[in-house]
Amino acid sequence: MSASAPVLEPGATIGILGSGQLGRMLALAAARLGFKCHIFAPDPDSPAFDVVHRVTCADYTDTRALDRFAADVDVVTYEFENVPAETAMFLAARVPVLPDPQVLATTQDRLAEKTFVSGLGVRTAPYAAVAQPAELAAALGRIGRPAVLKTRRFGYDGKGQATIGNGTDPEAAWREVGGQPCILEAFVPFAREVSVVAARGHDGGIACFDVTENEHRDHILKISRVPAALSDAGAAQARRIAETIAQKFAYVGVLAVEMFVLRDGDELLVNEIAPRVHNSGHWTLDGASVSQFEQHIRAVAGWPLAKPVRRGRVEMVNLIGNEVEDYRSWLTVPGAAVHLYGKAAVRPGRKMGHVTRVFADEGAHDATNGSD
Repeated sequence: MSASAPVLEPGATIGILGSGQLGRMLALAAARLGFKCHIFAPDPDSPAFDVVHRVTCADYTDTRALDRFAADVDVVTYEFENVPAETAMFLAARVPVLPDPQVLATTQDRLAEKTFVSGLGVRTAPYAAVAQPAELAAALGRIGRPAVLKTRRFGYDGKGQATIGNGTDPEAAWREVGGQPCILEAFVPFAREVSVVAARGHDGGIACFDVTENEHRDHILKISRVPAALSDAGAAQARRIAETIAQKFAYVGVLAVEMFVLRDGDELLVNEIAPRVHNSGHWTLDGASVSQFEQHIRAVAGWPLAKPVRRGRVEMVNLIGNEVEDYRSWLTVPGAAVHLYGKAAVRPGRKMGHVTRVFADEGAHDATNGSD
């Protein structure tokens, strides 16, 4: 458990574990509020390094480097959930770490996460633990086909998972995911995927952004649209689910809850929890009165959360791989805001930037007023 987190004054230093685009945007938000940031990450080719006060380039297991890092910062947070939980716990003995490392440990394990969510009385897809190949047949007997076999740890953007259909050899699927402990989930015939980005402060207060509808291509988020195509009741239910999860975790910071909307209406199933700022919340940089990044910095600094107001209908488009080469054409689109992440190498499937468009054909919208 982290030490009690202080309320920070401008000029304090926030430590960030991880150095990708999320860390970069967190650091930029922190600078706007008068904070300094110190990034800790092992990769020297890191886009967040370009915009911060200080960096430590070292392995997450380097305890000497972690000790020096802890001595230089007033609070620690992280930009992605695959930071080793042991690293966060090591730091938490020396400096406040937010969100709490126990949250990180739970959400890094898909089985632990599903068990946690189910224990709140919130629906998920039916699931079963699969620790070895011999257990897969029995799990398929309970879950049925089609089903999705996912590694319990370190999967994202479709990595570490395999679909098992009627003609699939289960052993081949097991080999495809690397023959490691897994969770088997029933395939959900959903109408759309939505997410709620929520923030919880030191005082337990919660502020949710509007429910976002997400479109994936090749398992990678391509487009987010706000508001999502949900009824008022469905949007309110989605926000309640995110609030329940944040409260149960005693969470401090921003988290995202991904959900499936079933085909027969607004019924929701929780898919995943991301204990961090999230790609589906990038629209808030230009489309809301406060961004998810500023909201996270406010939360970990002990500052009051802002009340998010959406500025209109919003669309966020990810620039993936060589799509970033089209950035000049986006610069000529009226109302488009281009965000480039400063990554040196362009690779297929790599998120290189995003574009936000705000369509002011709707009035400003307070996410807390129960109407999407």
